[in-house]
Amino acid sequence: MDWQSFGAIFLYILAALICIGGLLMSCISLSGTWAVFLATGLVAWMRWPEFPGIRTLVVFLILCMGVEVLEALAGAWGVQKRGGSKAAGWAALGGGFLGMVFGTFIPIPIVGTLLGMVAGSFACAFLVEHSKMKKADHAAHIAFGAVIARLSVILLKVGITLAMIIALVSGIFIG
Repeated sequence: MDWQSFGAIFLYILAALICIGGLLMSCISLSGTWAVFLATGLVAWMRWPEFPGIRTLVVFLILCMGVEVLEALAGAWGVQKRGGSKAAGWAALGGGFLGMVFGTFIPIPIVGTLLGMVAGSFACAFLVEHSKMKKADHAAHIAFGAVIARLSVILLKVGITLAMIIALVSGIFIG
């Protein structure tokens, strides 16, 4: 085997590992779509001008940015859709991040982080709304909206990440 073939195999393996990492990242609400975009860039660099090419990179870039915008707005949207304040929306976002960090100490990979993120989003949104209204049932209703929005975004991220991976892999083998 020559060095060029070895290098190509190495880059394909590296791209596959990056895609798998991106999928795992999406499962815990991190930006896995960007990892798949990076893998696509590696493959495009190696196979230029064949697939994936500039058009695929631009489409993947737009998907990555769109997912980030939706994620940033999701917690606040879920809270406000149920009658909560903007402060509770921000609290849900920050609580989700803190919960994700502390959830990594739960000894169940991915699930611990996800549980921490959901609990943190709920707790912080609940505390902010409860401190304003002094009504636990209404505060819980609002905080549950943050949880639903957060979980919906995770499903969206995983779905888009998978779609990007499938598009990349099928384009390589078909193209």
